[in-house]
Amino acid sequence: MQKPTIALAFSGGLDTSYCVPRLAEQGYDVHTVYVNTGGASAAELAQIRAQAVAVGAVEHYEVDARQSVFDRFVRYLIQGNVLRGEVYPLSVSAERTQQALSVVEVAQRIGAAAVAHGSTGAGNDQVRFDIAIRVLAPGLKIVTPIRDESLSRDQAIAYLEARKLPVPPKASAFSINKGLWGTTWGGGWTHDTWAPPPAELLDPPANAPTPRDVVVGWDRGVPVTLDGKAFDGADLIGAVSDLCEAYGVGHNIHVGETALGIKGRIGFEAGAAIVLIAAHRELEKLVLTKWQTFWKDHLSRFYGDRLHEGHYFDPALRDIEALITSSQERVVGETRVRLAPGRFLVTGTRSPFSLMDRSVATYGEENRLWTGDEARAFARIGAIPSLLAARVAEKGR
Repeated sequence: MQKPTIALAFSGGLDTSYCVPRLAEQGYDVHTVYVNTGGASAAELAQIRAQAVAVGAVEHYEVDARQSVFDRFVRYLIQGNVLRGEVYPLSVSAERTQQALSVVEVAQRIGAAAVAHGSTGAGNDQVRFDIAIRVLAPGLKIVTPIRDESLSRDQAIAYLEARKLPVPPKASAFSINKGLWGTTWGGGWTHDTWAPPPAELLDPPANAPTPRDVVVGWDRGVPVTLDGKAFDGADLIGAVSDLCEAYGVGHNIHVGETALGIKGRIGFEAGAAIVLIAAHRELEKLVLTKWQTFWKDHLSRFYGDRLHEGHYFDPALRDIEALITSSQERVVGETRVRLAPGRFLVTGTRSPFSLMDRSVATYGEENRLWTGDEARAFARIGAIPSLLAARVAEKGR
């Protein structure tokens, strides 16, 4: 009797390495799928493939999804200035949803009966994978050995060692997720809110270059050039990431709500995300009206929260994407960023659609569209709501 085929979202780490032989024991032909969402070198891709084969994968697939991550998610995260808790740039959220999308595509292509992932029962990734798979392929069974067995990392290591299967390097340490939109650290020190991060997150590199300026060019809210050179979206993110890594820019710690309602803590390095969002926001300040900014910020925060918690497929997010896209029509121009060891500063913005027009007025100095008497009347009328409230409060004393 032919075994059913299962497509396993495979990272090459401990949990998914455990899943391969465990699923084989449960009667599946295990096909591993590595979805490259950024951050993996050719050598690392080869190592992941070797690990999959070594632990028993029948077939291993690689999907290059870097540009898909940019086009489907990152562009909106930049345009929306999305930072969860005003700190964290959703480095993992978007990539997990794309990984689920790509794994389902492979599963359907190879005629799989089920899809598996290595998420535990305690984190956000299980929700992101499960929701995406149920929406995209409701007929596929979802199998989750780590979650179902409540397996600890030590138990997974012991299982592989007992069968003389290779244990991934650093399997007993904390987990690291590296992708296009940043790298996150979980486990170990992140479980203690008083524990400091390791040195690589705490201090800029000792050999960091001297400070320098870089200029990012923007077209409708999307970064398209770096120092005058045009890049595709994913490649531009990679180039900015390399610069920020050299300077140790974009390191931080985030504590926030998880999809399951508990608090979680992570460390992250996301230089490109932090720098580009800051630069984009400064350009927006120059070209958007007050109320464009107000409503876009409110809806973008909701957008980020829904994406973070696995609800990318809700139609409301398509509506918000349409508003974000409309708001970016005039977010065109350049931003200049000074990079220095451990820090950065957006030092200049310019745009053909700038609303900061010196021919109209210079803040705090002079104006040409109104007189001093008109300004006095404006301020007098502006005080009316607060004046009426103060009078009512006085009567009540």
